[in-house]
Amino acid sequence: MPPPADLDRRVRPRPVPGLLVAAERHLRIGGPADLADAVTRSHLDDGRCVGWYGPPTPGWRVAIDAERANAAVPPALARRFGVQDFWARWTRAECCCKLSDVPVAAWWRRHGLSTPADGSAVWRTLWVADLVVTVGFTPTPPTP
Repeated sequence: MPPPADLDRRVRPRPVPGLLVAAERHLRIGGPADLADAVTRSHLDDGRCVGWYGPPTPGWRVAIDAERANAAVPPALARRFGVQDFWARWTRAECCCKLSDVPVAAWWRRHGLSTPADGSAVWRTLWVADLVVTVGFTPTPPTP
């Protein structure tokens, strides 16, 4: 069973939780050219792409990350982070990196493949077809 998502937080910003609950309806899988109009995309190692087609969310940034659920975990990463729920943890960390504009290597040093409980991101990890996909949102920083 996957770990609970940030959907379980007491304070739920709107409209993001509704989008996360219905995330499957807003994802498409196809070729990169077919998904060029997606709000955001994640490219897979087998040439496919996953695109987010949710409605606009003013004041929020969205990111997705997807991996093949049955892909082998690279040995160096398996040694460092273990293989239990690896791709779910990986996609969540990747989403947080994208939303925070933090390189993945810097994220690993600080958080490993965890998501910080005190972060502003809300996310959901789901299994779609043969993929593990995480969709995440974070508030857009105020402009100075």
